[in-house]
This record gives sequence, C-alpha cells and structure tokens, in this order.
Amino acid sequence: MSKVAVILIRGLIGIKFDIKDALFSLNLRKKHACAIVEDTPSVMGALKKVQDFTTFGPISEEVLKELNTKREANEKNIYFLAPPVGGFERKGIKKSFVVGGALGDRGDKINDLLRKMM
Repeated sequence: MSKVAVILIRGLIGIKFDIKDALFSLNLRKKHACAIVEDTPSVMGALKKVQDFTTFGPISEEVLKELNTKREANEKNIYFLAPPVGGFERKGIKKSFVVGGALGDRGDKINDLLRKMM
C-alpha cells in the first residue's frame, strides 16, 4: 500500500465543521503540519473534501527517509514543517495546483515541496 503525504496549507479559522472534522481525522490541526497516511478509499474521500485547505500526493521512500532524519515525528506520525523556502507557487494559497496555486493534488511534485519545507 502506498503512502500519501498531506500538508495543511491554510489555517482552521472560520471553516465549516465537516471540513474541520475531516482535517482532525487526518490529524491535521496546525498550519504546515504534514501527515503521512495510507492510500485507502476512505482517506482519499477525506482528501477530496479538504482539498481546498491542503495539498497532497504520493511520497517517495527517499523523501520519507529524509523527513525522518531532519524532522521529529510525534506519536501520531505528524511532522511540523517550516514554510517553504522561496514560498508557495506563484498564484498563492487560495488557488488549485493545476491553475498555478498551492492547493489540492500535486502528484509527485509533493516531494519537491517537502524538500523546500524541511
């Protein structure tokens, strides 16, 4: 089973309860927190619900090892990252990744973002 990295990009103030509940089920309670989760249908459904607040994609084994050496994970497998060096994508944190922003599914490019945030 492959692993998916989920990073909370936007804060939790003023969001709907069901979206906040889905974020809490992924253990994302703080900005720039990264959760490593299994690629299951229920997790993918939660990611679809929270895609306007997070970015996600399949994490490679080498980046996961690098993350484990550079950042300390807590007991729930959550990593607290720094903001990315050089900032997020050009259109900011309110637009989808496919139109030049930072949110939603970014595929393998999640590994580049994780390296910028370590």
